[in-house]
Amino acid sequence: MSSYDTVVLDVDGTLVDSVYQHTMLWVKAFAEVGVYVPAWKLHRAIGMGGDRLVAHVAGDDVEKQHGDRLRELHDKAFDDTIDDIPPLPGAADLLAELRTRGLKVVLASSGIEEQTERLLAIVGEKDKVEDSPTSDDVDASKPAPDLIDAAIARVEGSRAVVIGDAVWDVKAAKEAGVFSIALLSGGFGEGELREAGADLVFETPQDVLDHLDKTPFGD
Repeated sequence: MSSYDTVVLDVDGTLVDSVYQHTMLWVKAFAEVGVYVPAWKLHRAIGMGGDRLVAHVAGDDVEKQHGDRLRELHDKAFDDTIDDIPPLPGAADLLAELRTRGLKVVLASSGIEEQTERLLAIVGEKDKVEDSPTSDDVDASKPAPDLIDAAIARVEGSRAVVIGDAVWDVKAAKEAGVFSIALLSGGFGEGELREAGADLVFETPQDVLDHLDKTPFGD
């Protein structure tokens, strides 16, 4: 067994195929308050904390005027569509194999805790993940490293690997000084993920599982 003892996982776009649902729900939320933000711009912000997203894509004035309402609209709509979201290929098997190898499996998701639990139930591994911190438990959301640091501390991990699908996950891991594995399932290109600091890039959880012995979790 390698010297790594902890794996920190994102959820949206990493374990479940929900990135584009989030994108279009944000498009609709902005339209409802009369603000146009193109879908491509919103897609590229998925994965950062919701408290940062509005200002990032539309500016501070929109955040001040509509931020809370936009998050409410998005969160309610996403809550209504969760049951239609599929797990990504290999998600459940990857989590099971990580546990089989004796690793502590913990989440670092920017999503709402109840929604994250429902998504894990869809994956089928809800009870296979350690008690995880949420964005409410930290001062700053992704791409700040706070959530990753809190996740590792929660399970008393000594050396961790982050698995995520967005440049925000990779940047947070880099800030935390943690090895990162990025997935293409979030819609970011391999080049930009590596430029952001990703150490390894795979397509899906199944791809990670198929090459697990070539990662820090190999024998």
